[in-house]
Amino acid sequence: MNRFPAFPPSQLRLRILAALAVMALPAAVPAQDVKGGNAQEKELPATIRAEQMTGRPDREVFLERDVEIIRGPTTINADKATYHIVEDEVEAHGNIRMRRFGDSYTGEDLRLKIEASEGFVLKPTYHLQRNNAQGAAERIDFEGEDRATVYEGSYSTCEGPDPDWYLKSGKLDLDQAREEGVAHRTLVYFKGVPILAAPAMSFPLTDSRKSGALPPTIGTTNRGGLEVTVPYYFNIAPNRDVTLYPKIYARRGLQLGAEGRYLGEDYFGQTRFEYLPSDQQTKTDRYAITSTHTQFLAPGLAWTWNLNSASDDDYPTDFSRTITAAKQRLLLRDTALTYGTALWQASARASNFQVLQDPIVPIVRPYDRLPQVTFHAGKQDVNGFDWDVDSELTRFWHPTLLRGDRFLVNPRIAYPMIQPGYFITPKLSLHSTRYSLDSRTPVPNDNLSRTLPTLSLDSGLVFERDARFFGRDMIQTLEPRLFYVYTPYKDQTAFPNFDTAEADLSFAQLFSENRFVGNDRISDANQVTAAMISRYIEPTGAERMRFALGQRFYFTEQRVTLGGARNESRSDLLLSAYGQLMQGLSVEGNVQYSQTLNSMSRANYGVRWQPAPKRVLNLQYRRARLNNLEQVDVSGQWPIAERWYGVARMNYSLPDSKVAEGLLGMEYKADCWVFRIVGQRTPTATGLTNTALFFQLELSGLTRLGSNPLEALRANIPGYQLVNQP
Repeated sequence: MNRFPAFPPSQLRLRILAALAVMALPAAVPAQDVKGGNAQEKELPATIRAEQMTGRPDREVFLERDVEIIRGPTTINADKATYHIVEDEVEAHGNIRMRRFGDSYTGEDLRLKIEASEGFVLKPTYHLQRNNAQGAAERIDFEGEDRATVYEGSYSTCEGPDPDWYLKSGKLDLDQAREEGVAHRTLVYFKGVPILAAPAMSFPLTDSRKSGALPPTIGTTNRGGLEVTVPYYFNIAPNRDVTLYPKIYARRGLQLGAEGRYLGEDYFGQTRFEYLPSDQQTKTDRYAITSTHTQFLAPGLAWTWNLNSASDDDYPTDFSRTITAAKQRLLLRDTALTYGTALWQASARASNFQVLQDPIVPIVRPYDRLPQVTFHAGKQDVNGFDWDVDSELTRFWHPTLLRGDRFLVNPRIAYPMIQPGYFITPKLSLHSTRYSLDSRTPVPNDNLSRTLPTLSLDSGLVFERDARFFGRDMIQTLEPRLFYVYTPYKDQTAFPNFDTAEADLSFAQLFSENRFVGNDRISDANQVTAAMISRYIEPTGAERMRFALGQRFYFTEQRVTLGGARNESRSDLLLSAYGQLMQGLSVEGNVQYSQTLNSMSRANYGVRWQPAPKRVLNLQYRRARLNNLEQVDVSGQWPIAERWYGVARMNYSLPDSKVAEGLLGMEYKADCWVFRIVGQRTPTATGLTNTALFFQLELSGLTRLGSNPLEALRANIPGYQLVNQP
């Protein structure tokens, strides 16, 4: 409400006319509002309120006491102000409060061209709505709707007058359009102590990717000592980027690394390379590279590669946190050309492996496939029949073992009969294989062939009834299933073994026609699998509990093996159970029991309790008689005090009475920062381990300082969540 003091009649008339003229003054029409407002807002006239107004309605208006000027998305409050109408410019003094495009500012003096969003404010404080950032400065220059320059100012995403962390800079450029801040002559303070200095640094104002130097990371391992990495990120385009990361190892020297990623309409890929010249420990050059790429050459036609290489056998041991994973000692080199339609797919592939030998347990090099040509075709529901066929031609090469070519054709036809309460699926397949072995290798017969038919019959029933589970309505099912397989015997002891192994027993394997993985052995079979499954299903369709048991029964002796003949009447008994007992609590158990030996061949049990976000406990027990494995695995994330979270994982080997793998750490969550300290012990080879220590300080909305333990936490603790995740 405008309040006017007593004036002579002539002056009073002039002042009233000026006020009315200003309030009705239309704004110039802008081209576009890039901050999300609309042009209609700017076309509105300026609204002015004050206790006292003087001036000329066509030139300027002087405002005093409780001044408020509103024009579109901009609101200015001050003790006094002058509005230059022609220039569309405001000069304000005393207790400045301004809101523009959601951001707010205070200050002592202000000058602003409202429509152009150009001007300055002195001795300001500011708050940015988009990322909840705030600070104070000597001066802020506005250079448009999206750009501002802060001089001798501070910046923080912490709330309150005394933030836990902030950066101080001589000049700070804030570009909302590019979603980037660039600070010059910068010091970062944490708890009042300077922790990082830089002549220039950039940081995102949102979660978008931005080019610039990334904060250095610091860590330590028992193999390399103190590690310091200073990465630099290039955001080349929205679909391309490159990161350079030179890393200093106190015990080894300077490692140079680079990673590039790219994505196009018909291609995508990623390449990473690391190189350490003249390792101080080994006196050799060390390197590792990995590259993946997919290229769509035409509709249905694609070319891919997956290339991995390392300089020496010890690379995964010495650099276990790099691209060569700690336990990965078979590095694949593979390229393939594939073409497919709705009916058929064909591919030509060449692949081999680099073997990084374990220092104690030798690793047998797999065969190279130079090349491998495959063809698959199939169609469902052709007059009730499903048919498909697989064909393969492969050249197997090995520097020391038997070499040769293998050609196979495997057609299959089935007639599924599926009804709501039952299903029956008879199936007939033919497996025809021919070998041409290298004549330079002495073998009794270098031309071998095999053709074997297989008949199978899969059948099952589904019964349902209403039930209740912990007081809740459920549907309980009972699903008996029988699966019969017959394959005649053929002596295959003279056949080579290029890629075949006996499959581990599992519920999926119980319902497979072949006991082997690979195509060099076709198991003789006259057997039936019997299984029973029962489920508790909620009305929403979610499975609340599941019980299953299954066993395979042999009517004849198993004569095709990779070892001696097996005269067993039945396989091990498989039992499985899963249940979500209540919200957040689930249990699971799987047992493979040998009735012949009257003992468990394999077992694993697990419990997960996750009653609330950022609270999870996992307990697992694993046992395998074949390789004398017996482990207890405990992991979890849990609040242990106000704002403090503990994270831990221990994989304990009972036969060895020692920790096989371990992780232990703490996380502290403040309102605007998180601190993490994590230690990890990882096996890298037989009898060798790598111990790493991670320190990380995450300043919300600015950066993460130190070495990053998040990948280790996610990999080791199922159900782990970021403590600052909403």
